[in-house]
Amino acid sequence: MISLLAFTMAVVQSNEDLIRQIDPNRIKATIEELVKFPNRNTNNETLFRAADYLEAEYKKIPGLIVEQMHYTAKPMARVPVQKDVVEVVAILPGEDSRRVIVGGHFDTINMKVRDLNSVARGADDDASGTALALECARVMSQKKWKHTLVFVAFSGEEQGLLGSAALAARARKEGWKIDAVLSNDIVGESRNAQGQVDGRHVRLFSEDPADQVTRTRNADAGPARLHNSRELARFIEWNFRGKVRVFAPKLVFRKDRFQRGGDHTSFNNEGFSAVRFTEVFEDFTHQHSDQDLPEYLDYGYIANVTRVNLFSAATLANAPEPPASVRYDRPQAHDTGLSWTSAQGVEYVVYWRETQSATWQGFRNVGAVAKAEIKGVNKDDCIFAVGAVGGVPVEAK
Repeated sequence: MISLLAFTMAVVQSNEDLIRQIDPNRIKATIEELVKFPNRNTNNETLFRAADYLEAEYKKIPGLIVEQMHYTAKPMARVPVQKDVVEVVAILPGEDSRRVIVGGHFDTINMKVRDLNSVARGADDDASGTALALECARVMSQKKWKHTLVFVAFSGEEQGLLGSAALAARARKEGWKIDAVLSNDIVGESRNAQGQVDGRHVRLFSEDPADQVTRTRNADAGPARLHNSRELARFIEWNFRGKVRVFAPKLVFRKDRFQRGGDHTSFNNEGFSAVRFTEVFEDFTHQHSDQDLPEYLDYGYIANVTRVNLFSAATLANAPEPPASVRYDRPQAHDTGLSWTSAQGVEYVVYWRETQSATWQGFRNVGAVAKAEIKGVNKDDCIFAVGAVGGVPVEAK
C-alpha cells in the first residue's frame, strides 16, 4: 500500500506540473479578444456577444459542459429597465458532485461618463479574472478529478453582484455541495500610476463567518448560513507556500476592500466558503473608465495569480471530506489533545498557530485516526485545527 507521505508527494508533484503549463500568452490573447468589445455593460447587446465568445472558447476544451445561464436583472440604479442577462458556466464533471468554483466577471462599466454605451474595455476589471478562469479550465481539463470543477464568467457584477447572486441562489436551490469559490477580480496590474509596485503578492480577502451570525439575505431568510471562508484563505496561503518562487498570497482579513464588494460575497451570503483575489496596488485612475486597457497589464503577474488559483483548486478537487466536531481535550496540560469525527480511510493533519499569528505555523500528519496528541504545544498559547489531507482545516472548539 502506498504511504500517505508518498501519496501526498505524488499529488503535489502532479499539481506543480500543472501550474507549469499556465501560459501568459494564452491569457493575453483572451484579454485582447475581450477588450475588442467597446464595452461589456450588462445592459447592452455587447455583453451577449462577449458571452458568445467565452462560450465558444470554453466549448473548445474537451470534457466541459458549457451553458449560457440566463437570469433577470430588475430595474435599479444601474439597470434602467428589466433585462434578461446571461453569464457563462462551464462544468468539468468529476467522480462526485462536490464542487470547486473558479471565476471572474466579464462585464464592465464606465463610471466617469454616465452613459451605458460609453467605452469601458475593462482589461483589468475584469477581463484579467475572466481570462484566468478560462486558462485554469484549459489546463485542468487534462486530468480527471475526484470532485467537479466549475469555471464561471459572471455578469452583472458592476450592477451589484447580480450574476453571482443568481448562481449562488441556484446552487443553494439545487443543493450544490460547494467546497470553495475562488473569485478573481482585478488581478492584472503589478503597479499603479502612483509608482507603487508589488509583483510578488496577490491579496486574498476572506470574511470571518462570525460576521454573518446576525446577517440575513431578506426578512424570511432566517439565520445566516455559516461558511468557512477564513480557514479556506488560510489553507490557500499555507498550501501554496514555496510553489512559485517569490510569489505568494497576502491574506487580508476582511470581507472585501473598504466599502466595495465582489462576487465571492454572493456565495458567502448563501453559506458557501468563498474568497477574493485582487492585486496589491490597484490603479484607481484606470478603473471604471475608458483607460482600463491591456497595455497596463503585467501578464507574468496574471500568470502567477492563475497558478495560485490552479494549485488551490487542484488540491481541493481531490480532497476528502473535512472532519466534523473537532474538539479540544478538557484537562489542562502542556500538551494538546484533540478528537474529531473521522471518515473511514481518511488521513488527517493537525495544524497549529500562536494566537497572534494569522497563518499556520506548525502541522503534523497523524494518519487515519480520530484523535491525536501534540506534545509540547499547549492550547493556552495556540489555536489548533484538523483537516483531511489536502482539505481545508476545521478549527477546534
